[in-house]
Amino acid sequence: MTTIDIDHVSRWFGNVVAVNDVTMTIGPGVTGLLGPNGAGKSTLINMMGGFLAPSTGEVTLDGKRIWRNESVYREIGVVPERESMYDFLTGRDFVVANAELHGLGAKEAQRALATVEMEYAQDRKIATYSKGMRQRVKMASALVHEPSVLLLDEPFNGMDPRQRMQLMELLRRMGAEGRTVLFSSHILEEVEQLASHIEVVVAGRHAASGDFRRIRRLMTDRPHRYLVRSSDDRALAAALIADPSTAGIEVDLTEGALRVQAVDFGRFTELLPRVARAGGIRLLTVSPSDESLESVFSYLVTA
Repeated sequence: MTTIDIDHVSRWFGNVVAVNDVTMTIGPGVTGLLGPNGAGKSTLINMMGGFLAPSTGEVTLDGKRIWRNESVYREIGVVPERESMYDFLTGRDFVVANAELHGLGAKEAQRALATVEMEYAQDRKIATYSKGMRQRVKMASALVHEPSVLLLDEPFNGMDPRQRMQLMELLRRMGAEGRTVLFSSHILEEVEQLASHIEVVVAGRHAASGDFRRIRRLMTDRPHRYLVRSSDDRALAAALIADPSTAGIEVDLTEGALRVQAVDFGRFTELLPRVARAGGIRLLTVSPSDESLESVFSYLVTA
């Protein structure tokens, strides 16, 4: 059960503050790291991977400092966003070279290539690879020593739909095995499908942590929006709007439903079934319309 702890970490480059007093814990399972471009995601991953020293604060792996601690590389695998590969090598040569750095050999390299389904192109030079193929061979090199921690910076970039699905399934499996997997992505749908936990950074600061649905419910300054269908929308609307938990109701004729804004999540979730039952109204659909990861991310970024 390997854990990375980031304790009051800041990192600046000259006068530019890339990460500002961030504290978070990354534990077993799959965690999505979200933030706008320039928010500090890559800088955080580079500090977790031991490629950058924090300007202040500390990054540790199970209590051991990561920076300038070679022993942690037995447990960490990193897939950076930036391309830094030897194009004159074949895919197999590249992964074997990374295996040898860990005191391993061709057998482990072959297993890693099979894991990412790159055996068919392993004897081609990396110069001939597409972006998605390069991503997968980088993944193989990160997996060659079977690390307990995997850090991936935009791993889905350039992958076609089949490659993306295969990688998502691999990361799910690794998380279920108890490994610690952190990945950044700008495609929110991927994070929503894959991550059981999210960490959000905005302008270098830690903005939110946890299950995105729980984060949404803690945003008490933002009305919660619901799509509600019932056997009598007009009667239900009249009953709901009379209560202070409901800020507004719109009749959506296209959807044949009510669009409800609730300002008190707890009170509204208790009120809705009660007034429906009292009025003899059947609830056909009650669906949150702004509890997606996209909505939560948008609220955090524009807060």
